[in-house]
Amino acid sequence: MPTLVGHAVSIYATFDAPAHAAEARRALSAFSGVRVVDDLADGSYPTPLAAAGTDDVLVGRIRNPAGDDRALALFACGDNLRKGAALNAVQIAELVVSKGLTAPSA
Repeated sequence: MPTLVGHAVSIYATFDAPAHAAEARRALSAFSGVRVVDDLADGSYPTPLAAAGTDDVLVGRIRNPAGDDRALALFACGDNLRKGAALNAVQIAELVVSKGLTAPSA
């Protein structure tokens, strides 16, 4: 689908143990840089247009596929002009500095 900015992926993830959509929503909500937008009754779900202009990755439509309790299906969107290699590099550098990590010596 054509978009002005943005990137979207449909994800089908399988696990060794049963996975629950409600637990996935809670876990994803705890991550910095991720915003769960997942209320179909309210008409809230991630779209590239909604992700435009934000650094967050929007995640939603989180569900267990019929007949597979060890899988999750979800949809994620991000603004590829803002949340890309440059911002990721800055965020990684900030994390390294905040943790006091240094590069290994040769």
